[in-house]
Amino acid sequence: MLDILVIAPHPDDAELGMAGAILKFKAEGAKVGVLDLTSGEPTPFGTPEKRAAETAAATKILGLDWRQNLGLPNRSLEATLEARRALAVVIRQTRPKWLFAPYWIDAHPDHAAATQLVEAARFWAKLTKTDMPGEPWHPRRIYNYYCVHLKQAAQPAFILDITPYWDRKLAAIRCYHSQFIEGRPVEPPTFLDQLRDEAAYWGKAIGTAYGEPFHCREPIGMSSMQSLI
Repeated sequence: MLDILVIAPHPDDAELGMAGAILKFKAEGAKVGVLDLTSGEPTPFGTPEKRAAETAAATKILGLDWRQNLGLPNRSLEATLEARRALAVVIRQTRPKWLFAPYWIDAHPDHAAATQLVEAARFWAKLTKTDMPGEPWHPRRIYNYYCVHLKQAAQPAFILDITPYWDRKLAAIRCYHSQFIEGRPVEPPTFLDQLRDEAAYWGKAIGTAYGEPFHCREPIGMSSMQSLI
């Protein structure tokens, strides 16, 4: 069903970490979905209704083929057996080639728990002789995107050029007004200014205007050098 499934702890994490990549994948003809694990609420200026509307607006900008929310608890996300089963069922139903999850080290406990959950659910999704619905499925690889709560210097495995998609990435992030605009300082550098500067830093590292960094626990195979910048 899907080529790529991005798994996000909260609505807005997929946009922050890899909206540029999502737009690039879509432009290349891939079918891309996002599974938000929690509602992201409560937050200081958000409500469940606001977040749902913001997510719908961002989804439209990204042109996603599929998006759902798993309904797990915000602020207390854990890689429980029940959560593992629920996510494994989604993987069996959507059958993605690749999964994207947050980088496994993060200051936000929900983000670290999300990646632990994704890794376990990927394994469970391939099980036979189980009461889980759907046929067994094992995504080829998990890639990791970086979230804003990371408190260490990232050393990515690769950086993706997102220069043609930066403006649309920013537009998707701006949809989350309650999270990144409302109640935040208006004097520069604003939160959005800092995001731009980070994207420009990663772009500079590969000789482009803007980039998004990614990691992977597993070796990344190559059949050609032609796609390297």
